[in-house]
Amino acid sequence: MNIVLCGMMGSGKTTVGIRISELTGMRWYDTDDLITQKYGSIPSIFEFYGEPRFREIETEIVRSVAGEDNCVVSTGGGCVLKPENAAAFKAGGGKIVFLKVDIEVLFERTGHTGDERPLLKNTTFEKMKNLLDYRTPIYESCADYTVDTNGMDVDTVARTVVQALGVPLRSGK
Repeated sequence: MNIVLCGMMGSGKTTVGIRISELTGMRWYDTDDLITQKYGSIPSIFEFYGEPRFREIETEIVRSVAGEDNCVVSTGGGCVLKPENAAAFKAGGGKIVFLKVDIEVLFERTGHTGDERPLLKNTTFEKMKNLLDYRTPIYESCADYTVDTNGMDVDTVARTVVQALGVPLRSGK
């Protein structure tokens, strides 16, 4: 079984994914990191090829990791918006977990990161709220489990996910 973390940019998917990996011994992948390793920076891909090409690349990466087993996968914020990506993860034995966070927290974490996150370039609170409002029902519809992470630290979120999915902890954890 794989644990696939989805949610908005800034919801903690990478940090929580790493912590779940530490707790369980499962391999950890970050789809954005894999894209960067193979194709270069995500802002450059967006700038030179556009979002549609980025999403094609993302789907290619999803297919490559969805076939793995015993992994934690931190996805990009828009990854599971494409139904075929969510389906690939599930077909590969993945359980999708939506890390839900309030807009105020997301904006505080990412409102200034437009250089690294192309969809947040010149963002405003309202623009980010609209993006969250659009994406949340999609995240919820593909998720096998949702964790409301508001007020929780990384370790608590990771342990909540692991416990909910019945994944054993490494000894001593």
